[in-house]
Amino acid sequence: MPDHATIRTILPQRYPLLLVDRVLGLEPGRSITTIKAVTGTEPCYAALPEGAEAHQYDYPASLLVESMGQSAALLWFGGNAPAADDGATLMFVGARGFRFDGVARPGDVLRHEVVLESVIADTAIASGQTWVGDRRIASVDTLIATRRPVRPMDGNTQGG
Repeated sequence: MPDHATIRTILPQRYPLLLVDRVLGLEPGRSITTIKAVTGTEPCYAALPEGAEAHQYDYPASLLVESMGQSAALLWFGGNAPAADDGATLMFVGARGFRFDGVARPGDVLRHEVVLESVIADTAIASGQTWVGDRRIASVDTLIATRRPVRPMDGNTQGG
């Protein structure tokens, strides 16, 4: 099972956007269960004033989507780092059918359960759900990620 040090070798994100803490279960090519602990010291809460209302501590939906997407990437790579010299970068393409059924706040642990639906060439398609305890707070029908070659910027704006 990949530990946090291994997660850091697989995913390109770093603080404050590395949003997977641990892999609880992994069936390569099939499914993954990961967790992300939400804390009151997250950068998204830094600007909240003293006395902020409870709802102001709702974990941002955009970060929840990103965290689930990172979990899907870990599944796609089977818990192994891609070859460092392959010259490709991981890109989140989009999500379809995302539903938010609840919220998470500091002290909650997000549990992402993601299923790999298919891989076509360098594009992966997954679906999943996010839970806090026994309460489902989000689900997605389709998450799409791809790996594309990195091209050096040469100043040519003509697309060549």
